[in-house]
Amino acid sequence: MSSFSEPVIAPRIGTGRGLRRLLHPVTPGLWLSVAILIVVILWAVAPGLWTGYNPVEGQSGNQLQSPSAAHWLGTDELGRDQLARLIHGARYSLSGALTAVGVGLLVGTLIGLVAGATGGRTDTVIMRLVDVLLAIPSLLLALSFIIILGFGHIQAAIAVGITSIAAFARLARSEVVSVRRREYVEAAFGSGGTFLGVVWRHVLPNSLNSVLAYAAVQFGWAILQISTLGFLGYGAPPPTPEWGLMIAEGRNYMTTSWWLTIFPGLFVIVVVLAANRVGRALRRN
Repeated sequence: MSSFSEPVIAPRIGTGRGLRRLLHPVTPGLWLSVAILIVVILWAVAPGLWTGYNPVEGQSGNQLQSPSAAHWLGTDELGRDQLARLIHGARYSLSGALTAVGVGLLVGTLIGLVAGATGGRTDTVIMRLVDVLLAIPSLLLALSFIIILGFGHIQAAIAVGITSIAAFARLARSEVVSVRRREYVEAAFGSGGTFLGVVWRHVLPNSLNSVLAYAAVQFGWAILQISTLGFLGYGAPPPTPEWGLMIAEGRNYMTTSWWLTIFPGLFVIVVVLAANRVGRALRRN
């Protein structure tokens, strides 16, 4: 066993090895999921490269046209191309999901780190509050925060992120408690390391693998939650081409223009399933 005078080296996070294990062996379903996410990200980054139609301005005489060679997914009640709106809407759905996951990851990890590293009464009080948040349905909790923050795309994303803080905090706390008991952490304290220094250099980096993998899984859940809030009218306002809002706008024409709801709904389902598939693969590795 190393003496306390020797430098203490904590295990490094195997990012490269984890990526190689993710990609080998690769199933066709995983490749397809990765390809779908890449395409959607490209839509969000450069929508103009994929369509020449304006997503918010309709064309007179093109109202409620069924899918055709000119409009692959048809047009809506204002003559706007549905595919163009879906492509431009990727920016809102992905940016909202990233914001939500970022809020949950940063705040939840910080809370879990404090609870797991300090222990005692602090840990007990924090985790009881976390249990209370976990007991409240996420959609109801998101709606409560939207009432406080106001309606809008960013407000909806932040509200969804707040609802995920408790789950991130519980996972981070369990990882921190596990790492905190390992020999190299005790050796770091014994060799004169300060509490904050050991937590920052050894405990936090080696607790992040599972938390980051969980964040990948939460990405698909955040897209679904934001789309749900948009469908209920609490997200981006019209004429924003947000996926949930598009489904809500098309339900009035469900009997005559089925493509207004079917295609946006399928897009949400496919992207969420792809994100969950990639997230599960990352979590396994």
